[in-house]
Amino acid sequence: MELSVYEIIKKRILTEKSDELFKKFGKLTFEVYKNANKVMIRNAIEKIWNVKVENVRVISCPGKAKSFGKKIFKTSGKKKAIITLKKGYKIDLPSHYETMGVSEGKAKKKQDVEGK
Repeated sequence: MELSVYEIIKKRILTEKSDELFKKFGKLTFEVYKNANKVMIRNAIEKIWNVKVENVRVISCPGKAKSFGKKIFKTSGKKKAIITLKKGYKIDLPSHYETMGVSEGKAKKKQDVEGK
C-alpha cells in the first residue's frame, strides 16, 4: 500500500511545549501516520514544503485505558514527529490564533485590554 505524502503528515500539534520548542530551537511538531518511519516522514516534509530536514525524532504514544461506566476500553495511540530544519529553511504555518478563528492582531489587542 503506497501512501501519499499528505496521508503521512496528519496535522500540526499545537501545545505549550511544542510552541516553546518552536520559539527556542525552531523545531516543529506533527502528528504522523502510525506506521510511518523517519525516512518517510523526512521525504513527506521535504516534498510538501520544499525544505531540507536536518533531523527527525519520533515519539510513539500508546493508547490509554479508559472506563465509561463499567465498560473499559482502550483509546487509539498516536505517533508524533519533531522536525528540525536545516539552517536557512523555514515553514510558514498559521499560528494557533489563526487556527482558532481569531487573527493574531486581534488576539494581541484583546490581551492588552485584559491586562490593563
